[in-house]
Amino acid sequence: MTKIAIIDYGLGNLRSVIRGLEKAGAQAVITCDAQEIASADGLVLPGVGAFHEGMEQLGILKETVMGSTRSVPLLGICLGMQMLMETSEEHGIHQGLGLIPGSVRKFPRVPGLKVPHMGWNSLTLSNPEHPLFAGFGSDEYVYFVHSYYADTAPENTLTSTHYIRPFASSVGRGSTFGVQFHPEKSGAIGLRLLKNFIGMC
Repeated sequence: MTKIAIIDYGLGNLRSVIRGLEKAGAQAVITCDAQEIASADGLVLPGVGAFHEGMEQLGILKETVMGSTRSVPLLGICLGMQMLMETSEEHGIHQGLGLIPGSVRKFPRVPGLKVPHMGWNSLTLSNPEHPLFAGFGSDEYVYFVHSYYADTAPENTLTSTHYIRPFASSVGRGSTFGVQFHPEKSGAIGLRLLKNFIGMC
């Protein structure tokens, strides 16, 4: 059975993530142990909260995560996806992991549209053949909660979503992936994505 390490750095809805991965067929473990992270078949970096807090809390595990991505797939979820980027403008300019080129920016204020972007919204597949989205239709709905979005080049964008403006709702480079939405809260289609990720590990 595929072993997935859910990286525990003090921020994130870890229980719902582990339940989702177990339901999708993985042997999942929540851990902050560098050796256990390094020995996993795949990594999940979840997270909710502020970008700079996430990077500070990750601390010494940053090097473990960076090293592990050279040999196993990594999936960032919500804040975890944003932390994959180079920089964020949330509460000042902060450095991310830099695994995917781009920056994290705040949604502009538009009358009648609330920030955070919260609720169900659709995905537009940039590459329908990508294995992370195998079995996805052309207009699948997933669950979002976020005030900031990833601004990255088209070659790193796996899906896009429109709220106030188009943004990258999932990203990928090599074997590193991120989703702005919460697959563990997105019903059957979120479960499919988790199964697809496990199958890539």
